[in-house]
Amino acid sequence: EPFAPHAHEFTELVLVTSGSGRHTSGRESWQLAAGDVFVISGPRTHVYENLSDLRLVNILYQPDALPMPLLDLPSVPGYHALFTPRPQGRRRSGMGRLHLGGRELAQITRMVDRLETELAAREPGFAFLAMATFMELVGDLSRMYGRQPSTDQDAPFRIASALSHLEQNITEDVNLQELARIAHMSRRNFLRVFHAATGLSPLVWLIERRIHRACTLLLQTRRQITEIAFDVGFRDSNYFTRQFRKITGTTPSDYRKTAPPRISQRRAG
Repeated sequence: EPFAPHAHEFTELVLVTSGSGRHTSGRESWQLAAGDVFVISGPRTHVYENLSDLRLVNILYQPDALPMPLLDLPSVPGYHALFTPRPQGRRRSGMGRLHLGGRELAQITRMVDRLETELAAREPGFAFLAMATFMELVGDLSRMYGRQPSTDQDAPFRIASALSHLEQNITEDVNLQELARIAHMSRRNFLRVFHAATGLSPLVWLIERRIHRACTLLLQTRRQITEIAFDVGFRDSNYFTRQFRKITGTTPSDYRKTAPPRISQRRAG
């Protein structure tokens, strides 16, 4: 049924299974059809309109609260194109959408059914199996994004390739010429499209990713703050602390003291 424009704090992974309609979020609006997959992240207002027997699956989750080890997933460009959250308060356009063929839609639907069964039955071990299924779902969708046909609108995926390169070389200095080469763009066009896609410059994006990784290390290890700063790519611990405060609103030491404990297995389900 139609419903008014709304926003929410969680992230919403949407899979359209049948019917049609139109989805609008900010300045972006596109027609929906069976096989469409997209991600709405953060408090971003959106609405479904002009519905014709539209049926979809919503998977609601909070990325920062899920104990999901990404391992090498950030090396897959489609992960960034679909699942990397946009910075809060900044506009990001042209990313986060995928269209599945019939076989891929059936594959993803089976995983969704398995996830729903685990969460509904809540048998012993359900949190582990639900999390494993969700990870498989995210991983497969990330790979599928990279296999969809190239079009004139493939700039978001090329930017995602650059994001993967930054993620894999997170401790290295930003090389704009290399990033533009990876994205098959001129340096000027790359900077324009990168900012349109992420709301950030490559350097600021990299700093935010370093701080995000530092947050994980602060919570999961007892290593010295200076050591963590160097490990995530900062050569000056004072600069690291300034950037950490700028992005998180607190210092690394206070973050370690006041951050909530890691989520329990029960809440993870």
